[in-house]
Amino acid sequence: MIIYNVTVNVDESIAEEWLRWMQKIHIPEVMNTGVFLKSQINRVITKNDTGSTFAIAYTCPSMRCLHKYKINFAPELQQKHVSRYGDKAVAFRTLMEVIKQY
Repeated sequence: MIIYNVTVNVDESIAEEWLRWMQKIHIPEVMNTGVFLKSQINRVITKNDTGSTFAIAYTCPSMRCLHKYKINFAPELQQKHVSRYGDKAVAFRTLMEVIKQY
């Protein structure tokens, strides 16, 4: 299993609206691609950040599936996010391979 993690630092002035949009629009659009098995949105707990930081974890079966997402869907979906929020919601992405679940 592969976890595609998107961490986003969100300006406080838009944090509530951004979270609603992610839950009602963006994450469902990502899941509707059929690539991911599940998703989870988390708030990063820290006292040092400015704004709020969230981590969205999408789980897919393989790197091949993730590659399909990155080629066929990610550019358009990421552009929607950038067009809507610009530099008020800055994202970076990491990949993790699940070794074992307990």
